[in-house]
Amino acid sequence: MAGGAFVDTAGGKQYPGKLTLYVVFTCVVASTGGLIFGYDIGISGGVTSMDPFLLKFFPEVYRQKQAASKSNQYCQYDNQLLQAFTSSLYLAALVASFFASTVTRVLGRKWSMLAGGFTFLVGAALNGAAQNVAMLIVGRMLLGVGIGFANQSVPVYLSEMAPAHLRGMLNIGFQLMITIGILAAELINYGTNKIKGGHGWRVSLALAAVPAVIITVGALFLPDTPNSLMERGHPEASRRMLRRIRGTDDIGEEYADLVAAREISKQVQHPWRNILMRKYRAQLTMAVLIPFFQQVSGINVINFYAPVLFETLGFRGDASLLSSVMTGGVLVLGSVVSMFTVDRLGRRKLFLQGGAQMLVSQIAVGTLIAVRFGTSGVGEMPRGYAAAVVLFICVYVAGFVWSWGALGWLVPSEIFPLEIRSAGQSITVSVNMFFTFVIAQAFLTMLCHMKFGLFYFFAGWVVVMTTFVAFFLPETKNVPMEEMVLVWKGHWFWSRFIGDADDIHAGVSVIA
Repeated sequence: MAGGAFVDTAGGKQYPGKLTLYVVFTCVVASTGGLIFGYDIGISGGVTSMDPFLLKFFPEVYRQKQAASKSNQYCQYDNQLLQAFTSSLYLAALVASFFASTVTRVLGRKWSMLAGGFTFLVGAALNGAAQNVAMLIVGRMLLGVGIGFANQSVPVYLSEMAPAHLRGMLNIGFQLMITIGILAAELINYGTNKIKGGHGWRVSLALAAVPAVIITVGALFLPDTPNSLMERGHPEASRRMLRRIRGTDDIGEEYADLVAAREISKQVQHPWRNILMRKYRAQLTMAVLIPFFQQVSGINVINFYAPVLFETLGFRGDASLLSSVMTGGVLVLGSVVSMFTVDRLGRRKLFLQGGAQMLVSQIAVGTLIAVRFGTSGVGEMPRGYAAAVVLFICVYVAGFVWSWGALGWLVPSEIFPLEIRSAGQSITVSVNMFFTFVIAQAFLTMLCHMKFGLFYFFAGWVVVMTTFVAFFLPETKNVPMEEMVLVWKGHWFWSRFIGDADDIHAGVSVIA
């Protein structure tokens, strides 16, 4: 059956050990790296909807916004410089992810988190004190460097520290922190918008320093993962750490697999070249397509521009910010649902169910907007219609967050063998950041030209990505990371790229 091959973990290799308080502590601390990403996603859309911010930095957009109430509402925020304010961060994150790959591999995962938090802190200070657009965008780029480093290291750290049967739950802690960061930012925007004197946007931007301090200080207390210690040539330290995080002395089998992975890793002098080898074709495809699909789902239309989008649809003042707070709350609740279901239901079921839910809700939103605004962009949104739009957007957000939102970071972080893991994660982050940049830079212009059809455009991509999962993504739940090659070897399509010589784990049965 397409996509149905899996490792028989029940009768195959299961490492001894339990979930220790030490692992819970380290994973919670590491997950706070998601706060900086989430806070930035949530804060940018809020400040760009604030009139004092627009008057100071983007007066042309402010004039468009005032005129749009009597003309085409689809185009009121269409401005390339305004979009550059949001998107410049993700271009910087893309470049930073390549440098972060080397830091993560050579120095360890924790130092990459520390570098990310500190750089984000500097960017937050610069944004809060910004006097002109150039200062604003330089600050955004520093924020992007911080996010590039954090997104490179945190998902890998969580997957390596977690026991295999709980890897999904602990890794999704990163997504949960992202959504908490988004919700916190939207609540702050709602509050700062009421500050008299027009300086609320400064408070919103400067408070990005809070999550930056949390991950920077937290990283100082994090240990290295056994995988990273082994990769960097510290086998005894790796053994001690493995014993501590598994809470048992019976670590021989897992440790032996780490040693075997290290021996292969030592033979790989150029991971960026090796990742192109035929035997890694499946992993490389997932590292590119999963983050690509995650972005063309249209989620960042909601995440970046929720207040802007709601204003475009006729929500005014506090109503647009309050509606974005509602979607932020749905993001958090959806992440919690994903945490407690991903290791029971598996990755594929969540991907497929979430895709179907996203498709239905996007078509509904596009249709509701078409009925009220048509192609002219002139119209009113009655209260009943407005409530229906918010409802379907929340349904869409929920479907995304417990499928592509959470799993878009989890699956790529768990599928790569040790020898190319940092390079693979760097590709995932860079592809994610590139298409995040493209969507952030293009969305307001696309909305102006495609109008309600933009939601149908994203719905079409949801059909493509859900079909891809159905046929080409095998189930990876409960599979130890160093045994993941067997998942691909047992798959109806990817098995053709893997030879017997590429399988160093002969003791685990694979069921087609």
